[in-house]
Amino acid sequence: IVFQGRIVEVVEREVFLGEKTKTFELARRSPGVRLIIVKDGMVHLSKEFRHETQGYDFRLPGGKVFDELHEYNEAIENKSDILEHAKRAAIKEAREEMGIVVKDAELVHKSVCGSTIEWDLYYFLVTDFEQDSQNLEDGEVIEASPVSIDEAKAMCLDGRIDEERSAMTLLRYLSKKKDFQ
Repeated sequence: IVFQGRIVEVVEREVFLGEKTKTFELARRSPGVRLIIVKDGMVHLSKEFRHETQGYDFRLPGGKVFDELHEYNEAIENKSDILEHAKRAAIKEAREEMGIVVKDAELVHKSVCGSTIEWDLYYFLVTDFEQDSQNLEDGEVIEASPVSIDEAKAMCLDGRIDEERSAMTLLRYLSKKKDFQ
């Protein structure tokens, strides 16, 4: 690790290329989770105010797997099961952002960002839950926004769901499924 901030760090790795070695650099941040929540023919999105864009965005609810980068590094060092951490984070985020108590969350996809940026997103499907109340963190402005399957597909294509990895993952999932609960 040659640089470490609160959210992102820069890591150098030696790679063997035949008889030579080359130093590669990558930016790494803690993984995130996203929830595909589908019930009764509706996709439950969040409408969230994003400070970085100073506007609202429709999103798949979710957040960080680890609140601090050092926690992620400790998990890597201890060879912890990151998937288990991700599932717990997904269930926590569902309760906080959407006000739902998840009965089961199933991993449907892991999105890997790229070769020089390490920021994995774990996508969990939630179809069985009970409604409760939101428990937002300070400064969060999030509104639960259920939309039809067709509207969710349109939102993926027209950019209303701005996070492109999430739009693509949701669109792929919705396009594969023929019948929804």
